[in-house]
Amino acid sequence: MRWDNLTVDPGNSGDPGHGRADAALFGADAVTTRTFDTPEFRGITFHEIRARSIINRVPGASRMPFEWTVNPYRGCTHACVYCFARKTHSYLDLDTGIGFDTQIVVKVNAPELLRRQLASRRWHGEHIAMGTNVDCYQRAEGRYRLMPGILTALRDHANPFSILTKGTLILRDLDLLTQAAEVTDVGVCVSVGFTDTELWRTVEPGTPAPERRLDVVRTLGEHGIGCGVLMAPVIPFLSDRPAQLRATVRAVAAAGATSVTPLVLHLRPGAREWFMAWLEQHHPHLVRHYERLYAEGAYAPKWYQRRITRQVHELAREYGIGPARAGTARRIQPAEPTPPSMPEPTQLTLI
Repeated sequence: MRWDNLTVDPGNSGDPGHGRADAALFGADAVTTRTFDTPEFRGITFHEIRARSIINRVPGASRMPFEWTVNPYRGCTHACVYCFARKTHSYLDLDTGIGFDTQIVVKVNAPELLRRQLASRRWHGEHIAMGTNVDCYQRAEGRYRLMPGILTALRDHANPFSILTKGTLILRDLDLLTQAAEVTDVGVCVSVGFTDTELWRTVEPGTPAPERRLDVVRTLGEHGIGCGVLMAPVIPFLSDRPAQLRATVRAVAAAGATSVTPLVLHLRPGAREWFMAWLEQHHPHLVRHYERLYAEGAYAPKWYQRRITRQVHELAREYGIGPARAGTARRIQPAEPTPPSMPEPTQLTLI
């Protein structure tokens, strides 16, 4: 396994004190490997490391609408067969297929490191996005509990942030999210690409069911934290029929989502090979269709993407929700104080 080749660029990390430009993110001597013989973690190996930087700058060529990220984990037990982040495991000489699902790198010092970097004079309080590479609320978070410390640091520094997740574990940190939203901009977005349970069981086997994720949207909204839905991915020939799109948008609206933003499946190297192997096993009649649809690269043709976007936006308008940017930040505003006034004689009532 390769650790020392991962380097930090002092201009990109947000950390003022990590030394040389070629300093490794962490060294092999700092890695502890663990397995746990419990049903939820059977077959999974955790590599605990002490990272040297936790705030990462998004490459300039990225399509992402944010500049800075925090990712406390590498690899993901959600095991989504299409996950674009699979390629990142190859940087560690780890397998991008089953290895990505079962070999999880845990940055155990993420909360303390983040707090130190947020306090640096070189950090200017920019928005931080989480869950954009692998899910920060995957099953491993139930054991390692890194997010409470991360959220506390962000709250204490009033640093704006957003979270994208498929995990229901985010509700464990509801109090911290509410506290943070009182002092800074907080955006939460839940990923629900479809509501087809049969498809979910095979393509996203390690995730909570779509209806449980929509319960998260509902619960967050009931506690004053507006939550958008990233309708991703829309999977060609498997979840893109008009009736399927309608069922998903209807369920998203019923959960009280503030927005719904569709994203068609893209297949980057690493994910493409794993997804196509899955397709060959489960839907072999679609292999040729995919080869033609994705013949030009990782993304579906523009005409197809525009068609899906138009359909979803039309359905969103029909059901009373909009296509706002995923994870739009919002702050809980304190209630306006009631101005004092002279009391009038009234009949007392029990409330």
